[in-house]
Amino acid sequence: VQLVESGGGLVQPGGSLRLSCAGSGFTFSTYHMSWYRQAPGKEREFVTTIRSAGGSTNYADSVKGRFTISRDNAKNMVYLQMNSLKPEDTAVYYCNARKIFMDYWGKGTLVTVSS
Repeated sequence: VQLVESGGGLVQPGGSLRLSCAGSGFTFSTYHMSWYRQAPGKEREFVTTIRSAGGSTNYADSVKGRFTISRDNAKNMVYLQMNSLKPEDTAVYYCNARKIFMDYWGKGTLVTVSS
């Protein structure tokens, strides 16, 4: 099983980034896919999730209206479109695949929001 994140980098406040996560080694379409993040010196926190069936989504209040999660089951990909980025969005962003008794994590991609 592998989850590989990409798309992180340095962006100015107010800018945008699109993160991608490629899944392999498991039946991607049957897993709920989520993004979490961990800022320096802080605990990992939930950002957003998209469910396997129906594709309904949930967002943390801190990113609601700015971030959008999407998935392409044909390509085993999940995306995180991040707009209106703020310095407090600086963190390592992790991709997560989860269903009953199964929980997989990627190694993360760093997003730095700074001028």
